[in-house]
Amino acid sequence: MRSTDTRSTPAPLTPRQRRVTIAKLIFLLAGTASLALSVGLWFLTEDRETAIFVGLWVPSLFSLGALVAAGEGGR
Repeated sequence: MRSTDTRSTPAPLTPRQRRVTIAKLIFLLAGTASLALSVGLWFLTEDRETAIFVGLWVPSLFSLGALVAAGEGGR
């Protein structure tokens, strides 16, 4: 009698896929840290301009991460 279990193990990542995954993770962590720092500066200091400046890093970091990840697929 044959088993009806059709689950399979995922294929291991190639070195390129591993680099892209690590790059995405680094940029995601950097953007999240920037957001947390910006919120902390906003509520814990009187310097609102610095908080806004740090908050502007978030979309920049996420965009750079997307650009790096997209550039890896084009090769």
